[in-house]
Amino acid sequence: MGFLSVIRRWALRDKMPIREISRRTGLSRNTIRKYLREGAVEPRFKTPVRPSKLDPYADRLSAWLLAQTRKPRKERRTVKRMHEDLVKLGYDGSYGRVAAFARAWREDRLRAEQTAGRGTFIPLVFHPGEAFQFDWSEDWASIGGERVKLQVAHAKLSHSRAFLVRAYPLQTHEMLFDAHWHAFRVFGGVPGRGIYDNMKTAVDRVGRGKQRDVNARFKAMANHYVFEPEFCNPAAGWEKGQVEKNVRDARSRLWQVMPIFTDLAELNQWLEDRCVALWSETRHRELPGTIADVWEAEKPTLMALPPAFDGFVEHSKRVSPTCLITFERNRYSVPASFANRPVSLHVYPEQLVVVAEGQSVCTHERVIERSHHKPGKVIYDWRHYLAVIQRKPGALRNGAPFMEMPDAFRRLQDHMLRKEGGDREMVDILSLILHHDEAAVLRAVELALEAGVPTKTHILNLLHRLIDPKKTDLPEIDPPDALALETAPKANVDRYDDLRQTKEKRHAS
Repeated sequence: MGFLSVIRRWALRDKMPIREISRRTGLSRNTIRKYLREGAVEPRFKTPVRPSKLDPYADRLSAWLLAQTRKPRKERRTVKRMHEDLVKLGYDGSYGRVAAFARAWREDRLRAEQTAGRGTFIPLVFHPGEAFQFDWSEDWASIGGERVKLQVAHAKLSHSRAFLVRAYPLQTHEMLFDAHWHAFRVFGGVPGRGIYDNMKTAVDRVGRGKQRDVNARFKAMANHYVFEPEFCNPAAGWEKGQVEKNVRDARSRLWQVMPIFTDLAELNQWLEDRCVALWSETRHRELPGTIADVWEAEKPTLMALPPAFDGFVEHSKRVSPTCLITFERNRYSVPASFANRPVSLHVYPEQLVVVAEGQSVCTHERVIERSHHKPGKVIYDWRHYLAVIQRKPGALRNGAPFMEMPDAFRRLQDHMLRKEGGDREMVDILSLILHHDEAAVLRAVELALEAGVPTKTHILNLLHRLIDPKKTDLPEIDPPDALALETAPKANVDRYDDLRQTKEKRHAS
């Protein structure tokens, strides 16, 4: 256009002859006349179609480039490596031609993605208490001096835009159930329906259209809280765009400004307090007032919060001969009476409950190992092995579970095992906790150690004093009047001398 503008300016404004314009530009006079007749039109030149040595390999190279986009960045092949592979297949052209083809392919793909991403959408409006949106994300936090990757649950009310962010070590069913309970607790009630993507903890299989095979435990949770789950179309994140935006905003508003925490519970409490504070600091995009103001108006429309859903995941386990069960590469002890028997393991976010015969057998704090390169841990409860050492007291000396006994028991064991029969006495003392309060038995052992008499008899004596029945509330006995004592006895030792005969021999006693 700039070249044509110069020709038109010379001819029309400067009144320059066509012959002079032809001399200056090198164009023929007929060509100049043609441009002046047609006006300011860009000249069109046809690019001749020339065959390329790369044409027979274009489809294969396109397939390679597409495959590289699906791989992690560190595993992708370079264009130079692709050129070498094409040479092995018979290509004898230059590397520059392959590089130009790759650049053009990437530009076309980027242009197609941008065009596809620019869709036409309809703004959505939600009534108070109608729906909430839920999604997961991955973020990092400093916990206990270590940078930890966390799975973060985001829940957001669609009307008031009130939101809650909560972090978990894993993205599993029990974590999902716990996240819903805390979200409804903070929101002050339950909306009518929930909007999700097709996450594996909720959908077992995606069918045609809106058909979904919903996970049985997820459906039980939705029925408990009485809301209707609704799932987006695959790869259609805009259908829950509010919570998607919340995921993006949380990185700048929460994760980039948070301090260092000692444990996950402290982190989640900070996240909850910060989210509630942001409600009052953030203006609602569509309604007057802040998010907190709109939430206060929406809260009465939410269904009253029912009791928390018992959101455990059940696993069938068989107890080993060493009274252990395995879960997530870690092993946990079970009372010895259930050895070699099947039990049920109820998995919660922070604890494991072993159930047998319809009753809770024992509870362990859940251990989650983040590194798969470290060996699993063994979590013992020495009380679970008391029935075994009563039959095999010799196992007390080197038994691994008894390395975790309280310090007073460990010091008493050092004294007991030095004498003959001490292992049996030590087992008898430990077995006292099966019939008495463990704190009272431990206190009796500490008193015996302080007195320097760490024996079974003395510990039993101290234990009986600690649990003296005189301290219990016993009914008072009112004796009848006929049993009243008329003459009180005198404390006179001279009366014993009167009982002795004068010539009686004195006994040695």
